[in-house]
Amino acid sequence: MTRGSAALGSAVFFLIAPTTVAGVVPWWISQWRLQAPFFDLQVIRWFGVVLILLGIPVLVETFTRFALQGGGTPAPVAPTQHLVITGPNRYVRNPIYLALVAIVLGQGLILGNARLLVYGALLWIGFHIFVLAYEEPTLRRTFGAEYDTYCANVSRWLPRLPGSTSASS
Repeated sequence: MTRGSAALGSAVFFLIAPTTVAGVVPWWISQWRLQAPFFDLQVIRWFGVVLILLGIPVLVETFTRFALQGGGTPAPVAPTQHLVITGPNRYVRNPIYLALVAIVLGQGLILGNARLLVYGALLWIGFHIFVLAYEEPTLRRTFGAEYDTYCANVSRWLPRLPGSTSASS
């Protein structure tokens, strides 16, 4: 896959998957109507803003990196040709999924919408099952020892702190 086709494929997949998961579905659940903040604390809304502001750049950066460095897309139908272990993937193995969950949870906190928080939790569970059942076995078959080394050094879900040398799933 050329860089151009990888970039185009990533852009199309971005418009389909993350836009639906973190945009269309949250809108469908909430109509983006503002409700009272959780526990009547406005500061909780600001935590939601922080989650979104952290999630969006990680999402965009990782999609871009998959195309430019990995030579493919995050989509299972057009995977990367090279294991991407830089950028956000240096700190956690699944930055796209974490970013999407952060964006959804952030919307829930901003809007005071418990249904969005439940959706975010269910989304994470779905991502976790997908990672265990499909993604990790596929990456292990595709990249072998390189992926095993990566897994030994980078956690699946909890970002590795700078200076840390080992990962926990």
